[in-house]
Formats: sequence, structure tokens, C-alpha cells
Amino acid sequence: MSFPSPQPHKVEEITLSHRFAQVRATSIQICQPLETEDYVIQSMPDVSPPKWHLAHTTWFYETFILKPYFKDYREFHPQYSYLFNSYYQNVGPRHSRNHRGLLSRPILEDIFRYREYVDEAILTLLDGDFIEDVADRLVLGLHHEQQHQELLLTDIKHILGSNPLLPTYSHGLPANFFSNSQVELLNDLKWQSFKGGLFRQGSSASANGQKHFIFDNESPVHQTFVNPFQVATRLVTNQEYLAFIEDKGYEQPDLWLDDGWHWIQRHRLAHPLYWHYRDGQWHEFTLYGLQALPLAHPVIHVSFYEADAFARWQGKRLLTESEWELIALQYPLKGQFFEQQQLHPSSIGCNQPEASLEQLFGYAWEWTQSDYAPYPGFKPAEGALGEYNGKFMCNQKVLRGGSLATSETHFRKTYRNFFYPHSQWQFTGIRLAESL
Repeated sequence: MSFPSPQPHKVEEITLSHRFAQVRATSIQICQPLETEDYVIQSMPDVSPPKWHLAHTTWFYETFILKPYFKDYREFHPQYSYLFNSYYQNVGPRHSRNHRGLLSRPILEDIFRYREYVDEAILTLLDGDFIEDVADRLVLGLHHEQQHQELLLTDIKHILGSNPLLPTYSHGLPANFFSNSQVELLNDLKWQSFKGGLFRQGSSASANGQKHFIFDNESPVHQTFVNPFQVATRLVTNQEYLAFIEDKGYEQPDLWLDDGWHWIQRHRLAHPLYWHYRDGQWHEFTLYGLQALPLAHPVIHVSFYEADAFARWQGKRLLTESEWELIALQYPLKGQFFEQQQLHPSSIGCNQPEASLEQLFGYAWEWTQSDYAPYPGFKPAEGALGEYNGKFMCNQKVLRGGSLATSETHFRKTYRNFFYPHSQWQFTGIRLAESL
């Protein structure tokens, strides 16, 4: 499988029309391996059917760009706003999220026609004179669609992983990608120390006179103080997490937050999502199908509760998001992102440098111990687009770093992802830390 590969951090060098066409094509290509039946499945409430993702991202451009800014635009279908509005109260009523899998109609062919109709209108709009608000909203829409591309991959994995046949999404498995031959050579965790202190956290939509995209929850820039700490120089591996399981980590209530303990008891959990024990051996379901558990690769699809319990078992803790950003500002932004076209996080190899942080960007989202809350002085925008992030700042945890499903052109060091602490279906991993 081959996805379009835009040049990282050079969005300003290509036209909006080209960028729009590129992002729209990527969503379709992500879905190419699917059968028609796969497009309609909703395997749990957090998962949306692939067909819904393709329609919702189209609805976003239609609702927030074409209707207000394209004179005489006629919407494709009068009920699509109800069917494909996600959570925007200001736009109007919407179909229940939990029931998206019941939408056998409109058929997939209609969704593709909808996308073509809206794409043509957007490109026509961009071909003429348009105001700055259109460009700003289109850039937001492109980043919004890239978020849904990541969700498409994680949702497709959950849909296929919920099928007893465990269908394979991609047959493009890199040679020796899941080899465990190097696992005995992986050294114990190494640590790097940071002095901490005051630093400027967050981002602004303009810097050095140049305008660039950020989500509103990344601002405003503010002073943050961090105490001295040390951090593991790589992510926790499957081998290390397996030791936690074999030490009966899921049976020791003292390791778990109370909510987490009740959660694993209620759902009878004893291992990460997608782990299967067959014929006396652990396996992991991946987008390349079921594989023998790759011991040297990062453990993924763990909840915050599991990450926190593992850290306690190790006598460590998770990073705060401020500590993570302080570290990230000191390293070049490179890693295993979506453009790498590897659909599982790889190991770091055998010869990890003593004082070099690995797997900081891409690979797997890192749970932090920080609650998802507004930065000092944060104010959401007025109207429906103000609902994008701000109203979710309650009862969720911040994740940092991106994953193998995150586009590098979409990611920034200040990017704040957030999920509920029980969430497992994203590409989420663990990095340990310790106060000094």
C-alpha cells in the first residue's frame, strides 16, 4: 500500500488546492484495503464506521466553508447535516454517536459522490478570489481530516480486531519487522536527567512575523516551572510489560488507581488490547494480521490506568505534559510517523546510545499524568468552531508525541492529544519518569 507523502513542514510552499487534494486522496487510500461490509461496522461507541469518517470530514468543509462563503452553494443532501454532524451543538441536532453503525443508508457509493461534489466546490472556490477566513478554515479542515485519518486507522484496526477471523488490513509487512532475535541484546532502561526550571510552554499562531497553524488548546504561551526529573530514554517494551503481567500486576490492587482497579475488574482485563494467548505463546493482533508478540517493540494499546499501574510497579511514574514538552523542545522533530508507512511501532535496535532519547516523536502516543485542562488565559473561539477542543477539557488525560498513525505534516511539539483514562484503542504507549 502506498500513501501520498507530502514534504514535512513545507505546507506553505504548495498551494491550498494541491494540499486539499492531497489530504482528501489520503483518506480514500487508507480505506482501499477494506471490503464494502467493513465500511459500516461500529465495533464500540468510541469507534466510528469508516463510511461515517469519510462523510463527516466532507460535512466539515461543506458546513464551515461552502455554506457561509460560496455564493449560491446548494448542499448535497438536506439530511446529511443531521447524519454527519459529530458534536457541534451550534450547528443543530445530530444522529446519536452510539448508533452510527446503524446507518446502512446512505450507501457507500453516495458517500463517494458526496465527497466528489464537495471537493469540486472547494476547488472552484479556491480557484477564485477568497478571503483570509476561507484559507484559515480550510487549513483547520485539513488538520481536522488528518485527525480523522489517524482515527480511521485505529478504528479500522478495532473493527478487524473484533472479528474472530482477525482479518489482515495490509500485506506489506516489512521483512523481519517482527523479529525477536534482538530482544536479548536490548539493555535495561537508561535514564536522562533534566534540571527543570522555568520555560515557555505552548504555542502561538504567529511567530517571527510568520503565521502557522496550531489548535486553540495549544495556546496561549505561558511560563511553566518544572522540578528536576529524569526520564527513560525509550518506550516500555512488550517484554517489560509481559514481566508485569507474569508478576500478576493485574491482580495487585495496590498498583492501581481506584477507578482503574474497578475498570479492570468490571471488564475482566488481564493484558493489553489485541494480545492473544494461543498454543502456549503470546500473540498480538496488528494491521499486518496476528503476529507472535514482538518482544522488543513498544507496548501499545494500553490505557492510562494500565500505564500508571505499570509505572507504580516499577517504582516510577509517568511524565507530566510540561516535562514532556520541555524535553521535546531540545530534540529535532523526527520519528516514525504515518508517512513512514509502517503500521506498527518498531523497536529501537540493539545499540541505544547512553544519553539519547529515542521514540520521542511518532511510534506511540505517550500517556502523561496531566489532566486535560485549559492553559492560563485560554479562551475558545466564538460560535461552533469554538466547540472544537475547549468543551472537552474535563475528566481526560493528555497524551504527547504522536504515533505511527499521525501525519508528520500535522504534528507539532506543542500538540496536545487527549483521551479518557480507560481508552485503549489508540496507539498509546508508556515512557517512565522519576523525580529528582
